[in-house]
Parts: sequence; C-alpha cells; structure tokens
Amino acid sequence: MTKNLSSDVALGVTIPARHARGRVARLGASLDAVLANHSYPPVIERLLVEALTLTALLGTLLKDRTGQMTLQAQAEGGIVDLLVCDYLGGELRGYVRHDPERLADAGPNPSLFALFGKAFLAITFDQPATEERYQGIVPLDGESLAQAAQAYFTQSEQIPSIVRLATHKGEDGWHAGGLLFQHLPEGEEGRERLHTRLDHPDWPHVAVLAGSVKGEELTDPAVPLDDLIWRLFHEEEEVRTLEPINFSKGCRCDPDYVRSVIARFPVAERAEMVGDDGLIRVDCAFCATSFPIHFDEADAA
Repeated sequence: MTKNLSSDVALGVTIPARHARGRVARLGASLDAVLANHSYPPVIERLLVEALTLTALLGTLLKDRTGQMTLQAQAEGGIVDLLVCDYLGGELRGYVRHDPERLADAGPNPSLFALFGKAFLAITFDQPATEERYQGIVPLDGESLAQAAQAYFTQSEQIPSIVRLATHKGEDGWHAGGLLFQHLPEGEEGRERLHTRLDHPDWPHVAVLAGSVKGEELTDPAVPLDDLIWRLFHEEEEVRTLEPINFSKGCRCDPDYVRSVIARFPVAERAEMVGDDGLIRVDCAFCATSFPIHFDEADAA
C-alpha cells in the first residue's frame, strides 16, 4: 500500500556522501483541528501555524518514540506574551496568549519583534527511555521563527543548519510545510561528543540546494515529499529516505486524564475547586475546551 507523503507527514532524509541529514514536513488537516476551537485573529493563527510546523520538524528529531519536544516563546510586555507547542508520538498541540487590543493597533502584518518585543525561544527535548532532558534557550531574534530556529542550532548545538517554513490558507483550510537540513557531526564512535566542522566543504553545497526550496513546494499537497526531495537533490549519488512519521492533533485533556491531575491536589484544595453545581470545571488552553468533571474522592485513591 502506498503511504501518504502529501500531508500531515514528515519524511527524514540522509545524504551520506555530503555528511548531511534533514527532514521535510507538511501539515494540513491536523492544523485545522488544532485551531478549530480558538477563533484566533489571522495574524495569531498564522503565527501558531508556523510554530506547529517548526514543532513537527523538531519533534521528529527524537530517537525515543515516547519522547516529547516542547517549543516555547515567552516575552514580557509583548503583544504575544506566550506561545507554546509540543510534539508527542506524532501528536501536535499548541496555543498562543496575546493582547487583542494591542494586536488591533499593530496593523495587518506586524513583524516578529512587534509581536514579541524582547523574547526568548526555549526548545526542550524529553526522552523518558534514557531519562535524558535537554533544553536550549536563545533570544527570539530575526524576522521569523525559522531564523530563530537556525540561531538555536548554531548557538546551542553548534550544528550548521538551514530551516525553511511556509504557510498558505486556502478555501479548504491551512497548508504548511517545513524543511530542516543539518551537517552531521564527525568523530570516533564512543566519544562523549562528536566533532562538528562548522566549515565542512560539503555543507555550503547542501545548504544551497536545500535553500532553493520554494514556499509553494513546501505547502502544496500535490507534491509528495519524496518528489520534493528528488527535485532538490536528484544530482546526488545517494539520497536515503527514512520511515515517514504521520501527524495528528493531540491533547491529553480527556476526562480521565483531567481526573488524574485533580487527584494530585490536596483534599482541601480539591474541595475549593467544586462549584455550586457539584462539578469541577477545568479549562484546557491547548484545545480551548472546558471540562465539567464530577470528581469522586474514590478517584484519588
């Protein structure tokens, strides 16, 4: 059976002779599902679409299939004061907290700096299988989230990287795509940290080819991702593709999960949560849903 490589999927790539690896991702229906309950203004909606696409790219870097990747942009005094997205097992979720009045005064196309002001981008990888947790934090500089992500890899990881993001909203909803390519570390097996040559002669060649991708190629579901990789790198002697990873909306706020969270609070605090109707109401920022929960103390046992 032919696998879907057109939308809501990522495809990993390695180019052995060039010491490079990468991945391309395209999102569609999963974006519309995440956005469905929020009614964000167009500017904020597009920002979250870009952030979710970046999260999809970075999340698929995890070797641990049970691992979680979180992207968070936080600012003080900006129109947007918090943006959070995360990836877990192919599931994506995210939300944006912003000031609607200040956004209305900012015009139709505010810059990234106008939205956030002075802000920082934190990228966190949690891998339960190895009990490893890594977080890198960089200033949210540049004109786009793609530039901020490139800065993250250059400053925090010291890995030459290229990141491209593109979005398009049509009559059938959102389409977005992203590309990430990196120079692979070199070194002897068993060393604590492999050496990465920032001036490796193969990297400029890969960066030029990867950087030639067009926004419409990234967003167009009529161009399967394996065809897109062929367009970019068909002159290379060997290009290997990895098993594709599919994406969907994911939120862990189902009633049973909410009950398990409530159960962690002390009895007195749980009692204060109960409303006049005998229910505990819990709001989920990720899916913009309010859960009326009947909590029996037996649930805490």
